[in-house]
Order: sequence, then C-alpha cells, then structure tokens
Amino acid sequence: MELLPDRQILFNRMRDTICGVYERFGFLPLDTPILEYSSVLLAKAGGETEKQIYRFTKGDTDMSLRFDLTVPLAKYVAKNYHTLAFPFRRYQIGKVYRGERPQKGRFREFYQCDIDVVGDGQLSVLTDAEMPAVIYTVFKELGFENFTVHIANRKIIKGYLQEAGLTDKTAEISVVLDKIKKIGAEKVAAELAVLGLSQAQIKPLLQLTALTGADFARFSCVDETFKTGVAELQTVIDGMKRFGVPEKNFTVDLSIVRGLDYYTGTVYETFLAGHENIGSVCSGGRYDNLAGYYTDKPLPGVGISIGLTRLFDKLGSETSAIARAAQVLVVSADGAIEACLPVAASFRAAGISASAYLEDAKLKNKFKYADRLGIPFMAIIGETERKNGTVTLKNLASGEQFEGITENQAAIKIKDAP
Repeated sequence: MELLPDRQILFNRMRDTICGVYERFGFLPLDTPILEYSSVLLAKAGGETEKQIYRFTKGDTDMSLRFDLTVPLAKYVAKNYHTLAFPFRRYQIGKVYRGERPQKGRFREFYQCDIDVVGDGQLSVLTDAEMPAVIYTVFKELGFENFTVHIANRKIIKGYLQEAGLTDKTAEISVVLDKIKKIGAEKVAAELAVLGLSQAQIKPLLQLTALTGADFARFSCVDETFKTGVAELQTVIDGMKRFGVPEKNFTVDLSIVRGLDYYTGTVYETFLAGHENIGSVCSGGRYDNLAGYYTDKPLPGVGISIGLTRLFDKLGSETSAIARAAQVLVVSADGAIEACLPVAASFRAAGISASAYLEDAKLKNKFKYADRLGIPFMAIIGETERKNGTVTLKNLASGEQFEGITENQAAIKIKDAP
C-alpha cells in the first residue's frame, strides 16, 4: 500500500494512537529483523502460512521474510532470557510479508501492531483476559464504537477431536474450521468430508463450533482437555468483565479456531459492525510451546495483532480528520527567501509545525501551494516585516489577516485557532 502524503499522515496518526495505548498498558517496544533464517521461521509456522512465506537463498544462507512478529519474538525471548524481566510485556509495530493473492484489502507487505506477554514457566490465564481490554481501548480511541471481540479456546476443539478419535487430524481440521466465516458451514462440511470425516463426525463438530454465549459450557464431552478449555474460557470471560470490557463488545464464538498451529488455548478475532467484509481486524491467542524450538525453558505467551494496513485501507477513506503538512507556511513577499528561515525556526521552537517556501515564485503561487497542502496559515515576510522584526499572518480559511505582529503573537494566534 502506497499512500499520498495526506493519507500517510492519517495512517501515522492511527499507528501512533495504537502505540500510545500499548505503552499505557505497560508494554515495552521491540524491533526484530525482517529477514530470518528459514529454519527459525519454518520451525513453528505451520498451516496455510507456511505456504505463503517468501523464501530464498543468498550464497549458502537459506533466508525468509518474516510472516508475523510472534515467531521472531519467541527467538528473541529465548536468546535474551537471562536479561529480561518476566512476565515480559512487549509491543512491536512493523511490516510483515506473506505471498497471498493480492486483492482489495489484502497486501503482500503490510503492517502488524502486536502486543505479547511471555511468562517464565507459567502465565496466568487472566493475562488472556487483559488482551481484549487492550483491544477495546484501542478501537475506542480510534473512534470505532461498534465492534466485537470473538473469543474461544482451542482446547475445546482439540479435546472434542480427541474424544472423537480424530487426534491425528487436529491440525488439518482446525485449518478447515477456521474458514467457516469466510465460506460457510456447508462448504466447510464438504472439506471435512474430503479429509475423511463421516457425516456422523461432521454434524456434532459443526454444532460445537456454532455455539455462542454460555452454551459452550453445556456441551457434553468428558475429555479432560475439553473440560480444561471450558474452564479457561470461563475464567477469561469473568476477567474481561473485571478489566472493564462491556459485554456488548465481546462474544464467545467457538468457530474461531485460528489457522496457525502454535496456538494452544485462548484465541481471539475482532470484527467491526458494518464492515464484516473486511474480516478480522485484530486477532491472536495463547501459545504455550512457541519458544520450544529455541530453548528447553517453558515460556508460555499470549498476544494479539492488529492488521493496520488492512484496517486503514478499508476505513481510512471514511475518516473526517484533516491531514496537514504543516500549520503555517512561511514565505517571502519580495524574494528575500533567507529571511524565512529564522521565522520558521521560531515557530518550530514554539511547538508549531512550520514549513518555509524556499523557491523563487510569485506570491499567488505560494498561496496555491499552501491551499493544495491544506496549510491553514501563511506567515508573510516583506521589507517592512524584516525592518521591524514582525510578520504578517494570514488565516487562509477565514481570510483574516494580522499585520505587524511579533512571531510570538503569531504563534499564539495559530495555537488558539479552532
């Protein structure tokens, strides 16, 4: 996704809002390499994602572009285990790469905004309940009112498949079930049949994934993994309420399975009302074994990821926010361009974004330039202003003009403008 400057400003604001919420919840910033050894990324990729990884060799080195920010995190935590404080709370906002079929709203290069909490040996299930609280705060501050966090626990599906004698097909079945919202239950049933499941096996499985609300706790299954999943999900629901997430903004949805193999418990997907065609705009879950490839220490974690590029591509055009290159354009009225430089510097020192027009052009062209960029004020420097140490400030929206005022007075008027 390539944006014109005014749209990029809005994109950056959305990114900065997310970053601010993450830091308010006590998450620490982290950056990891875009390139990784293929052995590192492929060790825990799994599912459909493994087929989408960009992989290549340089000399004898087998490398891949990162497909998410979670697998590199696991390697980072294992590598820096002795210097980190646990639970380790990190956020990362960066580009990832997947060889998907390009289409509207889907890009091969896109931004993810991640948070994760990694524990040393253990990690409270209440941490899973904090993730929706972060999601809720982020989307409220982005200006979205109607959104729902769909939540489930993979142990419920895993336990049911164990009881049904389908343990050896858990990964393949999970990938298919994760398509329910995209292709519907009928097509999912057909794909499950291709995997060798009988109608007697498919029907109760689809009934289970269709459960919402409190119905999940009443489904009959004696498998211990299933029971653990039910208990964990209930703990997360109770915790979400205590974290202040309104009940109207979350729902139990057992059709949420997630296609990545490394998820082991709680899973999330977030949908915006009226924009369901976008798909999930924030997803994630619990992974208890992700770092196992890099260390023998148990490092359970839970995290979420906001698909910022998709979110902005679909919804950025609907925002009414105004994006400006600067608050004031400083120009010369008579060609003495160098006089603009200290004035612009003075505005910046006062906390005002300012741009100096450094080309030799007619004044009307400078007005057109400011108008095209949406700059609301112009500070004009002519012979009189240079002599008196003043500026002429013009409000380009109202047409109001202030002559013979100091730079400080001009700064105040710019700050006080609606």
